[in-house]
Amino acid sequence: MAGIKAGEFDVVVAGGGLGGVAAALAALRRGARVLVTEETDWLGGQLTAQGVPPDEHAWIERFGATRSYRALRDGIRDHYRRWYPLTDAARRAPDLNPGLGRVSRLCHEPRVAADVLAGFLAPHIASGRLTVWYRHRPVATEVDGDRISSVAFEGPDGTIRVVSAPYVLDATELGDLLPLAGVEHVTGFESGAETGEPSAPAEAQPSNMQAVSWVFAVEHRDGEDHTIDKPERYAFWREYRPDYWPGPLLGLTAPDPRTLEPVTRSFVPHAATGPVVADQSLDPGDKDLWLFRRVLARENFTPGFLDSDVTIVNWPMIDYLEGPIIGVSEEEKKRHLDGARELAMSMMYWLQTEAPRPDGGTGWPGLRLRGDIFGTDDGLAKAPYIRESRRIKARRTVLEQDLSLAVRGEHGALAYPDSVGVGMYRIDLHPSTGGDNYIDVASCPFQIPLGALLPQRVENVLAAGKNIGTTHITNGCYRLHPVEWNIGEAAGALAAHCVANGRTPAQVHEDPALLAEFQRELAADGVELAWPVVRGY
Repeated sequence: MAGIKAGEFDVVVAGGGLGGVAAALAALRRGARVLVTEETDWLGGQLTAQGVPPDEHAWIERFGATRSYRALRDGIRDHYRRWYPLTDAARRAPDLNPGLGRVSRLCHEPRVAADVLAGFLAPHIASGRLTVWYRHRPVATEVDGDRISSVAFEGPDGTIRVVSAPYVLDATELGDLLPLAGVEHVTGFESGAETGEPSAPAEAQPSNMQAVSWVFAVEHRDGEDHTIDKPERYAFWREYRPDYWPGPLLGLTAPDPRTLEPVTRSFVPHAATGPVVADQSLDPGDKDLWLFRRVLARENFTPGFLDSDVTIVNWPMIDYLEGPIIGVSEEEKKRHLDGARELAMSMMYWLQTEAPRPDGGTGWPGLRLRGDIFGTDDGLAKAPYIRESRRIKARRTVLEQDLSLAVRGEHGALAYPDSVGVGMYRIDLHPSTGGDNYIDVASCPFQIPLGALLPQRVENVLAAGKNIGTTHITNGCYRLHPVEWNIGEAAGALAAHCVANGRTPAQVHEDPALLAEFQRELAADGVELAWPVVRGY
């Protein structure tokens, strides 16, 4: 391939989201030379550039995550304790939740997580063993049989850089390396005939994927007017209503994900609503939209520091359903992404002008976009929130019946002998581009099988994010923050392990002795390979 020939690395990580960063750190701990490329100018993916506070399971403060993921959570809390004027009570709280949001016990600004992740990588950059290319995306590969020999990345000025490495990890948000390298993969919904999953359709639906959402942050300044310009197609979105939705998408009434019954949410800036639960096994937290994904709560800080709370708008009302952004032309992809942005801004305009207020009036004109929370000028996150990726055809595919609570019951999730980590989340599928309502299935705490990270054929590519060997259905519980991190950490560790020991991922996976050796290495690094006895929800 033409272009600038860059230095060789041991591991190339395409994508600097949570999986990509965890992969890089794991490889660096083992002495590898690593390149990370990232399409935006922030590392952290869904946690930072996409603006989504961490969705985590009920036991996250005690177990069920890797040591390095815990270090990330501790680093975020320490950042607030070191630099922010917290109240004495907030500073002393071991489980400090800066936003007192209900989605998680750790709701925080995306920018803080980006700073902490950059700090994790800074010493490795200084040592010369880590290189990070921001605003770069993979555009081509050279393939030699069942191996990738090089990858070309395009930079912001159009310059092409070509790199090679023994191992290439795909941690991109959409699995972009897979089609470029001819790695066998699937998209959308598999058929029940293929997977045997209780929630699968009779026929495969490759274009039926979870909605993307373009997230934004707001504060509220009483007595001020920050109403944005009316979006060009506001009238279209104001009347938009999926067949299965209880009313217009722009509204406060939406299906309960678990029961599909219509539920009207509340949205009242700064309303006093009592203690925050932040435990999705007891309360999904989505009924009070101001508190749901609040990332800064005034009561945590000294009086006068914040004029307003700040909350993230990532609600079902901004799920974009008009079409997928995978498997379509670049023109159509852009049209859908522009549509997702316009839907988000239409929601903002509706909140400012038409949302019902407790006093009988309409609209909250004091709502103000906080693009600075994301480092953007337009108020939106740097990138759309991606729930579903292309997925490799893997040596092991995780199926609904492996972990569904209804199927497995008291037996718990299927135990994988090749476990490289653990995770827990309900099978949470948002409305889709194929016309499906929520699919929300209780699950058991599960393991991450190494075989799900390994393509069936290509030898030196590893999946390191949402592109592992799950199905459309099980992607719904393997896509969340601590699981993506664990996936990336296992992939980075395996790549460096293979470089150091002259092995291939297939050899490690197939040989029980080599697999046990690698699992011991992971355990020593603080990767939990199995759950204690806990019940799903």
